[in-house]
Amino acid sequence: MGNRQGALTDMTQITRDFRGQWMQQEPMSRHTTWKIGGPADLFAIPADEADLAGLIRRCREKGIPWMVVGNGSNLLVADKGIRGVVIHLGRAFSDRRLDDRRLTAGGGCALSGLARFAVRAGLQGLEFACGIPASLGGAVAMNAGAHGGAMENIVRWVDVIDDEGRIRRYRGEEMDFAYRHSRLQREKAIVVRVGMELRWGDREALERWMEEKLALRRKSQPLEFPNAGSVFLNPPGSLSAGQLIEEAGMKGFAIGGAQVSERHANFIVNRGGATAADVLALIDAVRARVLATCGIELQSEVRVIGDSGGQVDGGGTEDSHQRG
Repeated sequence: MGNRQGALTDMTQITRDFRGQWMQQEPMSRHTTWKIGGPADLFAIPADEADLAGLIRRCREKGIPWMVVGNGSNLLVADKGIRGVVIHLGRAFSDRRLDDRRLTAGGGCALSGLARFAVRAGLQGLEFACGIPASLGGAVAMNAGAHGGAMENIVRWVDVIDDEGRIRRYRGEEMDFAYRHSRLQREKAIVVRVGMELRWGDREALERWMEEKLALRRKSQPLEFPNAGSVFLNPPGSLSAGQLIEEAGMKGFAIGGAQVSERHANFIVNRGGATAADVLALIDAVRARVLATCGIELQSEVRVIGDSGGQVDGGGTEDSHQRG
């Protein structure tokens, strides 16, 4: 109890020079697309890069764990919440600027909005992201992709603030991009700015293409319920994770308030009142059934964070540090 009180006192102290917004015991269910998650000890929205860097340095000095959450997609927060500081990049990190075919944007930008911004300017290369509910920083950290496109194809450089509060720049070829992977999944760093290079395209054709993909998404995905997007990575082979789950007879299977979507088997939806424990139990049940019936072990792409007896998981890449 004494250690717990001491930790809360330390966190109050680190906000003294903080110029942004902060809340104590903020329910993370307000900040995840699953609408699930217990409270964070401290939820902070920095005023600018200097404010963010200072907060990270004070966390380091006090030994307080931290992490960044973007749009809260592909993220499951434990029912007991998060011990430490959760950082969210708000409007101060949502600037965007065009210079010919070069697009520079803040890590807090909504990826789908940025895709529309680029298309309105007649630029091609980011339209694949029109339906991805992630922040730009999170999309870079997990090398988000869809419809044959991916962040690795357009990112030229990434500015991050590391766990010592220093700004560093990585060139695109230094990001170690791979399928749903980048170096930011193993490093403690927050994406604050991204430089992308696009190409000129036909604006009207790009807009039609995006509307077709969004219509398909609305038809095939359970958007009427809170969800976190695809739960499992597609394994090598001809069948997708969703097809394997359907073949295993798990479509519609439910535990508590969590259910394998009846519309898309690679989605788990919150039918109302679902807990993180419900979702984790359902993920385990699906994985076990697919392994037993199809002989394939599915890998989850959902990052699980929070208090399961420890502290903040990692402290790093959005939604890992910046997923979502």
